[in-house]
Amino acid sequence: MTALLTLFTMFFKIGAFSFGGGYAMLPLIFQTVEKSGFMTADALADLVPLSQVTPGPVAVNAATYVGFNAGGVLGAACSTIGVALPSFVLIIIVSSFLNKFHESRIVTGVFSGIRPITAGLIASAVIVIGKTVIVTGTHINIIPAVIFVISFILAAKFKLSPIKITLIMAAIGVFACS
Repeated sequence: MTALLTLFTMFFKIGAFSFGGGYAMLPLIFQTVEKSGFMTADALADLVPLSQVTPGPVAVNAATYVGFNAGGVLGAACSTIGVALPSFVLIIIVSSFLNKFHESRIVTGVFSGIRPITAGLIASAVIVIGKTVIVTGTHINIIPAVIFVISFILAAKFKLSPIKITLIMAAIGVFACS
C-alpha cells in the first residue's frame, strides 16, 4: 500500500509542477523514478518508445508504464491518476479565468516565460534519452545513432508523420538490431 501511495504522490508532484506536456515532463520523470529506485536508467530507456507507440498522451503513458512495472495494475492506476489529476483540476480552474484575463500583461508574460522553459525541458529529455540509447560508456551505438539522425531529418525537413517514422524506424530496428 505504501508503494502505491508513493507512486501516486510522486506522479502527482510531476503532474503539478511540470509544464509543456509529456516530453517536457520526461526529464523530471526520469530523475524522480530513478531516484526512487522504482526503475533503472536502462529500463527507463524503454519508457519513451513505449509511451509514443501506445495511444494517449506521453506523460500518462509513461506514468502508466512506470506504475505497472513498480506495482502492477494498481500501481499503473495510481501513477496515471496522480499525473493526470493536477492538469485536470488546473485546466478547469484556468479555463474559467482565462477568458476574462487573456489580454492581461501578466498572463501574456507568464506564457512568454513558460514557452522557452518547455523548449529547454524537451531538449533536456532528448539529451537524457540520447545518452541511454546512442552512447554506451564511451562507445557510440551506430545503428541507433543513424536511426536518430534519419528520424530527425524525416520529421524536421520532410514533415513526415510521427506514426510513419515510428513504423519505418521500428522495421529498420528489427532488421538492423536483431
